[in-house]
Amino acid sequence: MEQSTISDGSDDEFPPEKRLEAPNYRLVKAGIATIPDMETLKECVAYENAHQNRTKILRRLKWKAEELREDED
Repeated sequence: MEQSTISDGSDDEFPPEKRLEAPNYRLVKAGIATIPDMETLKECVAYENAHQNRTKILRRLKWKAEELREDED
């Protein structure tokens, strides 16, 4: 079976596991800071809830959601 090379628009190079499983907290913060849209943010929240469920990271994701909402207005 041949795999499609057409992108579905998602950022496969920087999925939630790469953003949130960095070797140190500064890199995780950078991964969150560079989340471009709500869809990516929701994927990151779902990933964090399913895997680590770290309060500090979830709080940062919440702040990023507020920032993205403000940018939409």
